[in-house]
Formats: sequence, C-alpha cells, structure tokens
Amino acid sequence: MSADGPDSALETLLLPLLDGPLSWPREGGALFLRARDGWPLHQRAFPGLACEQSFKPEADALQRSGMSLVDADATARYPLVLVLPPRQRDEARALYARAIACTAPGGRVLACVRNDEGAKSGEADLAKLAGPLGQLSKNKCRAFWTAPLDGPGDPALLEQWRQLDAPRAIAAGRFVSRPGVFAWDRIDAASALLAAHLPHDLRGTAADLGAGYGYLSTELLARCPGITALDLYEAEARALELARQNLQAQRERVALDFHWHDVTTGLGKRFDVIVSNPPFHAQGRADRPDIGRRFIAVAAEALAPAGRLWMVANRHLPYEAELAKQFARVRTVAQDKGFKVFEAARD
Repeated sequence: MSADGPDSALETLLLPLLDGPLSWPREGGALFLRARDGWPLHQRAFPGLACEQSFKPEADALQRSGMSLVDADATARYPLVLVLPPRQRDEARALYARAIACTAPGGRVLACVRNDEGAKSGEADLAKLAGPLGQLSKNKCRAFWTAPLDGPGDPALLEQWRQLDAPRAIAAGRFVSRPGVFAWDRIDAASALLAAHLPHDLRGTAADLGAGYGYLSTELLARCPGITALDLYEAEARALELARQNLQAQRERVALDFHWHDVTTGLGKRFDVIVSNPPFHAQGRADRPDIGRRFIAVAAEALAPAGRLWMVANRHLPYEAELAKQFARVRTVAQDKGFKVFEAARD
C-alpha cells in the first residue's frame, strides 16, 4: 500500500503476467518505466527486472526493497517493457514512444492506467503507435499490451511523440521547462506570491525546498543580493535538471548546489534562509498535508538559530499548528487568490 492508498494500477499491471495471457521473458529481463514498489511486485520472482524512476521517494523505496535501478538514458533494449504512465498526456505519450524504442525485436509493451486517470485515452494512444492491443480490466484500472513488435507501427508519430517531453522555453523565454513538472508551462501563482513578498534583507546561505524548475530560487537571488550560497532540493530528477539550466547564469555570483533528494528525510546541513512552496501531493491525487508539515519540521531542524523560513501554501492546508510547534515566531505575511505566505523564525 502506498501513502495514497492501495496501488491498484501496479496490481493490475502485473495481472496479465501472473494469470495469463502473457509470460515473463525467459531471457533478457524487462524494463519498468515509472516503476513503483509495492506488494504486487513481490508476489513472485521477476528475473532481470530493471526499474527506472525519477521521483526520489519512489526510487528510494525500490532500492530498499532490493530492486535494480537503471538511469533514464540507458540504451539497452528489452523483450518486455512495463509502463505506469503519468497523468500529464504529453509526458505519457513521450513515455509510450520511449517504451517502444526500448523494446527488443519481438518484444512487447505492457501498460496500465486507472480508469479515472485516462485509461481509455492511454490505451488509444499506445494503439496509435503500436497497432491493436490486448486488454484486461480490473480494480477500476485497465492493463493493455502490444502484440510482439518489430518496430513502431507509425515511426513518424513515434519520433514526434518522443519530442513531446523535450525541454522548451516558457514565460517569454525566462525559463526552460517540460511537461509533467509541477506547473510546467507557467509561473505558479503561489510561488509568484511568495517571491513578491520576499524581503530584500535575506542574506547568507539559503535553501529552496521543493525547487521545481528553479523559479523561486531565481527570484530569491534576484531580490536578495545578500544571499551567498543556495542549495536546491528537488525530488523529481527531471525538474532538477531544468533548475540546473535555469540557474546556470547565477553560478559566477553565488555558490549553487543541486540535490536530487527527498526533503522529508532531512537535510543534514544548516542554512540562514529557507524558502519553500511545499508539495501537498505525492504521485497520487489525494491531498497530503503531512508532506508539507514534514517540510516545516525539516526546515526548523535545518535553520541556524537566527534563521528564517519563508513559505507559501494553499489557504485550505492546515499548516499553522505545525509552524507554531516548530518556530518561536510565526506571522502571516499575505493572503491572496487562495494562497497564504508565512514567515517563521526559530527565536
């Protein structure tokens, strides 16, 4: 069970391999794109399974359970490629295209999507690339798979869809982003509200918790010339790589460090300033205010005695009690458009 509840998509994904009509490859193993750990993955042995996951908490869970992780740029081809597609459609289409490109001659792609997250659309998209599919429905999910492949049914469409995930300019060219990253095609309104209220006297070493593609870090450095070093912490590797690009011009001015990291596990460093727009979802749909509360506790642990936290949150999220618990002084700086900005200090 995941923190968001039973992982019905993972369970259903494996049913065609456990109950038929598919069988596990005798040789060559399988590649699992957007892999997640869970009890369905441990029902039986899956020899040669290689997992790819760019979201740090999920990658850590896979490693703890003994799964083998591979890098996203791996070029090996497999007789079976498993996919748990993301909700963002351009990102999902790019992942289907990549799954087919990673499939060895005669191999198959097997995917699964929850009904309420676009199962019919996902099945139709894979069929556009690969032709007629097999299908199994259970647990309010749909698993679907290709026939043995000797390449894509539509090579031109496959190449077009592979580019859907490519980084591209947004916000009038100020930033580079890509589908699937949080607020990928715009400047997030909550982060913009926080940036607009950052005081110019923030100085010293700083951290951005949940940095995304780097908007808030960029604004912090632009507004606060006293910042001498900045560490960016981001759980999604695809977003962190964008942040590296977007802050490249700042490298000569301040010391920058980029961490593919699950903030909820702690930071292990001290800072004078922390800014954050904490996530309140993991990879499911359910609200997860516990993540934001843990971000607050970690920030309190990581701040120097005179350090300051500046954070923004959706107005409905119950963070005031945790802020009061962790900090000696807390004030609400602004409330606008459904968001609230806080400043908190340890003493």
